[in-house]
Amino acid sequence: MAEDSPQIDPANLSFEDALRALEQIVRRLESGDVPLDQSISLYAQGEELRKRCAERLQAAEARIAKLTVDAGGAVTGTQPFDAG
Repeated sequence: MAEDSPQIDPANLSFEDALRALEQIVRRLESGDVPLDQSISLYAQGEELRKRCAERLQAAEARIAKLTVDAGGAVTGTQPFDAG
């Protein structure tokens, strides 16, 4: 295959890097210049990157919720976040 991009391991990327890689894949797919087989591969990579970004956002939302409210909804300040 010509010009296949190297496989990206989303687990090793920060949210920002994963988002940039996803945006690059979307641009390549939208260009219409990518052969079908490569498009399928890029789509699969993009889906993994999308999952990584969604997981990171959910973790951030959970952390923020834990930092800002207690069970009664009152502001509690900060608590250690257990990334689990």
